[in-house]
Amino acid sequence: MNWLKQLFSRRRLYNDLSEEMQQHLEEKIEGLIATGLPRKEASAAARREFGNVTLMEEDSRQVWRWPSIENLLMDVRYALSTLRKSPGFAATAIITLALGIGANTAMFSVVEGVLLAPLPYSHPDRLVVVWENNLHFKQIVWPSYPNFKDWQRSAHSFQRMAAVRWRYYDLTSPGNPEHLLGAGISSSFLDTLDAKLPFGRNFSSQEDQPGGTPVVLISNELWRNRFAGNPQALGKAVTLNGVDYTVIGVLPPHFHFGDERVDVYTPLAQGDPLMLDPRGAPAIVSIARLNLGVSMAQAQAEMSAIQDHLVQLYPDADKGLGASVVPLRQVLIGDVSGTLLVLFGAVGLVLLIACANVANLLLARSVGRSREFAIRAALGASRSRIVRQLLTESTLLSLGGAALGLTIAYRGVRPVLTGMPGSLPRSENIGVNLPVLLFTLLVSIAVAVLFGLAPALKNSKTDLQSALKEGGRAPSTARHRMLNSLVILQMALTLTLLVGAGLLFRTIHRMSDTNPGFDIRNVITFKVAFSPSVTKTASGMRTAYRQLLERLRTLPGVQAADFTYIVPLKSRDNVAPFWIGSQMPAVVRAAPRMMVFDTGPDYLQTMSIPLLRGRFFTEDDTTKSPCVAAIDDVLASTYFRGQDPLGQTITFGWTPPWGPCRIVGVVGHVRHWGLGNESSYTQAQAYYPLYQIPDQWVTGSEGFPTTTIIVRTPLPAAAVIPSIKNVLYGIGKDQPIYNVESMEEIASESMSAQRFPLILLGAFAVLALLLASVGIYGVISYSVTQRVHEIGIRMALGAEKQNVFRMVVGHGLRLALAGLTIGTVAALILTRVLSSFSHLLYGVGSNDPATFIAVGLVLTGVAILACYIPARRATRVDPIVALRYE
Repeated sequence: MNWLKQLFSRRRLYNDLSEEMQQHLEEKIEGLIATGLPRKEASAAARREFGNVTLMEEDSRQVWRWPSIENLLMDVRYALSTLRKSPGFAATAIITLALGIGANTAMFSVVEGVLLAPLPYSHPDRLVVVWENNLHFKQIVWPSYPNFKDWQRSAHSFQRMAAVRWRYYDLTSPGNPEHLLGAGISSSFLDTLDAKLPFGRNFSSQEDQPGGTPVVLISNELWRNRFAGNPQALGKAVTLNGVDYTVIGVLPPHFHFGDERVDVYTPLAQGDPLMLDPRGAPAIVSIARLNLGVSMAQAQAEMSAIQDHLVQLYPDADKGLGASVVPLRQVLIGDVSGTLLVLFGAVGLVLLIACANVANLLLARSVGRSREFAIRAALGASRSRIVRQLLTESTLLSLGGAALGLTIAYRGVRPVLTGMPGSLPRSENIGVNLPVLLFTLLVSIAVAVLFGLAPALKNSKTDLQSALKEGGRAPSTARHRMLNSLVILQMALTLTLLVGAGLLFRTIHRMSDTNPGFDIRNVITFKVAFSPSVTKTASGMRTAYRQLLERLRTLPGVQAADFTYIVPLKSRDNVAPFWIGSQMPAVVRAAPRMMVFDTGPDYLQTMSIPLLRGRFFTEDDTTKSPCVAAIDDVLASTYFRGQDPLGQTITFGWTPPWGPCRIVGVVGHVRHWGLGNESSYTQAQAYYPLYQIPDQWVTGSEGFPTTTIIVRTPLPAAAVIPSIKNVLYGIGKDQPIYNVESMEEIASESMSAQRFPLILLGAFAVLALLLASVGIYGVISYSVTQRVHEIGIRMALGAEKQNVFRMVVGHGLRLALAGLTIGTVAALILTRVLSSFSHLLYGVGSNDPATFIAVGLVLTGVAILACYIPARRATRVDPIVALRYE
C-alpha cells in the first residue's frame, strides 16, 4: 500500500523536494554573502557551484515516479483537453457508441438473464426432468403417476425424485374470493430443489396420501397479502375449492418453479383420484436431483432399463413408451436460446457499424491533426507514444459511450419485455446487474481498440516533410481507401440486418393474412370460478353451467355463447390416440393422434366454424344418450378417404377408452397450433360434447372447472364484462371472473415467437440504417471538402454543375453498391440461420427475392439521399476561391 500512498501524494513530495533544494541553495548564497561578496555575485557563484537545480529536481523526482502511470495520467489529461476543444466531434462519437454499446448491453442482459443466469436452486446443474416419450411419434409427454412411483422406488441415479402437477384453486377465505394458480407436489418436491422454508414445515409422506390431512404451503406473497406477514398464520385455515386447508409453511420470497407464480401448494396424492389410478395417462411433471458423480448418460441408461421393465409388466398401458432424462435448465428455457443468440449476433453487427462510423470520424479528424503528429514526431515522440495517445482518446470516447449506453439499456429493456408478456422464459432475471456491467466494461475496452487502433496506426506513420509542408490538410490515398472500406462494411452489415428484419416482417404479414378456420373478431373469452356450493356434485356443476350460458345468451349485444375445454391458438392442448371403430389396436401408443375439442352445442356458432356435413351437438346429447362426435375435414379426408364418415364410429383412446362414438358431423379445420405452425405431429381434430363426459370428470381438475366461456358480441370487453358479472353475481357472490381475453389478443399472442425477434431485429436494423446513412454522408462530405481544389480546377476548365453532382453521387453509389454486393452474401448466410428455426419464418423463403430487392432499393435510396447534400455543396464551389485553397 506504500506505493499507492506515494502515488497519490506525489505532488506533495515534489513540492517538499523543491523546497529542500531551494533551502540548500539559499544557505550557500548566505554563506558567500558572509564572506563579503555582493548578493548578485554570491547568487551567481552559488548557482555555478550548486549546479542545474531544475535538472537535479527532475532527476530526484524519478525516485518517486512510475513512468507508465505518470505517462498514462498525462495521456488522459491531454486527451481530455483535446476532446474539450472538439465538443461536436466528441458528442457525435459518444452518442454513436452509446447507441451501439447500449443495444448490446440491453441484448446481453436478456441473454444473461434467460440463458446464463443460474437457476435459483442449489446445484442446479444436477437437476433434471424425467419425461415419458412416445417412441412411435418422437413425442415428449408427461408421465403417469403410477409410473412415477415405480421410477421413484427403482432409480438409484437420483438423490431424490419428485412430482408436480399444476392446479387452479378458488380461494374464498380469508378475505375476498380469488382465483389462484396452485400446484400439487409430492412430499419430496422441496427437498429435491433444496428449498428451505423460512416458516413452518414441509408435507410429510403420510400427508401426501389419498385421504390425508388437508394441509397447504403458501407463497410468501400470499402470506403477506392475506395474513399481513404474521408468523401466526401457521395453523390457520384457508378455504380452497370449498375445502379448509391448514397452513403449515410459507415458501421463501420469490420462490417459483416454472414461469408463473404459484400461490398454494397442496399434497399431490390428495388431488384428483383419476390421476392416481390409470397407468399410462399423462398426469405429472417429474423432476430429480442426480447423485454426486452420476452423469446424464448414466441416468438415462438406468431410466431406459426401468421403463423397459415397466413395459414388460404393464404392456397394455406402457407399450411404446420410453423415458428421457433432460436438464431442467433446457426444459425451462425451451427453444428460445437459438433466437436470442441470433439476436445477440445481430446486435453485434450494429456495434461493428457504430465502430466503423467512429473510425471514419477519427480518420477524417486526423487529417487536420497531421501537422500536430509531425511536430510531436520531430520533437522525439516515438510511434508507440503517438499510438498510445490516440488509443487513450478512443478509450475515453468508448467509456463515455458505455456510460450513456448503460442508461439506454437500463431504460430500454423493461418496456420491450413488458410489451410482450409471456414471450420469454425467466424474464424476471433480466436487468442491469454485475455481469452486465462487467460485460459493458469489457465491450467498451474492446470497442476502443477496435475503432481506435486502425486510425492510430495510420496516423503514427507520418511523413514529417510532407506533413509540415502541407500544413496537415492533404489526405493520403491510403486514408481514402480506409474510409471507403469502412463505408462498404457499414452498408454490407446494414443490408444483412434489414434483410433479416424484412423476412420476419413478411412472416408476420403472412401469418396475419392466414385464415385460422374461424372468425377471431368480436369474441371474448374468460373463465369462471363457481361457488363451491354448486360444484360439489356433477349435477350441480352441469346445472350451473347451463344456467350461466342461458343467461349470457339473453344479454343485449350477445350473439352466441358457449364453453369449451381448450381455446384455439392457446398453448394448451388435448391430444388423444384414436382408432376407427371399436377394435383397440395392439399398441395404443402407435395409434394415430388427434386434437380433441370438448365443447357445448353452440360452439360452432360462437366461433363461426363452418359445418360442412351432417350436424353438430344439441342439448339432447347427454350422458343418457348414445355417444356422438364430430370430426374436421382433415381427419375425414385422411382416414375416411373415398368413404362417408357420417354414421361411422370413432373411439377416443384415453385411459380408459371412450366410445365408440357415432360421427354425426364434419366441420372445418381450425389452426389450433398457431397461425404459422403446420409442423405438429397431428393436424387431425375431433369434437366431443361436454354434456356427455362422465360424472367423475365433471367436477375433477380436468373437467368443467377448467373450461373457458366464449362469447360472441360486437361490444368491447369493457362494455360487456360488467353485464356478465351481474349475471354471475345473481347466481352467487363468490364467483370471480378471470383470464378475460379477446380472440384477437390470443391470435396476436400466438405470433409472439415471431414478433419478439421482429421488434428487436427491426430496431437494430433501423439503428444500423441510421448509422450507415450518417457514415456515408460523412465520408462523401469529407471527400468533397478534401477535393475542393480539384473541383475548382474541373469547373474552371468548363465542367458543368450536373457533372460535378453526378461525380459526387456516383462515388457514393459505388461504395453503396459494393456494400450491397458483399452484404447480399452475408444476408444469405443469416437467412439460412433464421430458416433453421422452423418457428421463425412462415410463408416466405430464406432467400426471398422480394425482400432482397426491397432492402436493396431502400439502401440505395438512403445512399443517394446521404450523398445529395455534399453533392449540392460541391456544385456551389467558387473556382476562384478553390484555386487559392492551398
